[in-house]
Amino acid sequence: MDQIYIYAMQVVLAVGVTLGSQSLNQNDKYHWMFSIVRYVVYDLTIKGTKNLSSIGYDMLNKKRWLHTQLVENINVGPIIIYIGSIVILLSNNEKIFSEDFLLLFIAYLIIQYPELGSTPLSSISYGVGMACNFYEGYLMHVIPSDGANFGGFIQNVQAFEAREGIVVPVRKLFIIITKSMYSPPDLQLFNKENRPDLSKLESCSGHLPSFLDIDDAVMFQSLEDRSRDVAGIRNRSYKNTAYKIHRQRGPPVYLVAECATPLYTLYRVMENKELYDDLAKVNVQDVCDDFCSTLLRLLDRSSECRDQVELVHYDDRDPEANLADVLLNRIQQLEPRFEELISVRR
Repeated sequence: MDQIYIYAMQVVLAVGVTLGSQSLNQNDKYHWMFSIVRYVVYDLTIKGTKNLSSIGYDMLNKKRWLHTQLVENINVGPIIIYIGSIVILLSNNEKIFSEDFLLLFIAYLIIQYPELGSTPLSSISYGVGMACNFYEGYLMHVIPSDGANFGGFIQNVQAFEAREGIVVPVRKLFIIITKSMYSPPDLQLFNKENRPDLSKLESCSGHLPSFLDIDDAVMFQSLEDRSRDVAGIRNRSYKNTAYKIHRQRGPPVYLVAECATPLYTLYRVMENKELYDDLAKVNVQDVCDDFCSTLLRLLDRSSECRDQVELVHYDDRDPEANLADVLLNRIQQLEPRFEELISVRR
């Protein structure tokens, strides 16, 4: 509604300036009508070159490719106006581009030049903001040591190993990035039912998974919680969950893993679009890409969290994909000697 009022004020100002300057030639209405149509083509052409250049940059530099949602989010209104304006000019034997187009384009580029390198504070993308919030609001509470009561993520994993008599071959926090952005309450819900030939996840939280017999189950507790006073909340609890991967051959493989909660929040937002008008047409893939790239950049810069967090992409929409196997493959990439390590019981 605010945009309508602003638009109406611009119309009033334009009419006022035109009448006040007495620059409108009433005797040549067709001339100024075609001029307006031509300038509409000019404006949309210039804006189109900027949008196409932005898409081309993303494709070449950020390795983003066109996808269905991007096409769906295209505003067809300007396209219809653009085509209609060209049809009007052609049907009346008028030039589409006159000599003043180049001058207008050059003037536009001159105006744009001072803005290069200066990004308004309000222009931060949704995905970048989510990554920053996730890093400062969560990872900084569970990864680095506070220098007092909490020794840090690595020490917490080592305490878990000593308590349970096992070895975690890769002492990193695995963050699962699902294709759908959905996150179940327990990662073992990603296990494929009726597929005994596949590896399976089990959370180390004292609950017995359905695919194990009671006689074979060994109950483990997960990593120790840590409490911290944050934003007026006393003893706020932060925790990480350990999982073990049951394989067809060999002992189970332990790791610490969880889904990316900011992306799950975005998933819920997109499920309730009628409540969030401003985000109803957000390009979800771009948000996810921005989140992941920004988070990786922050982790790489951070001396406190570097090499302690691993992002793992998992296509949960693929019926053939199995999260346990995806995690096993990543563990093998990070630690080729993991079989040797886990064979040593503490």
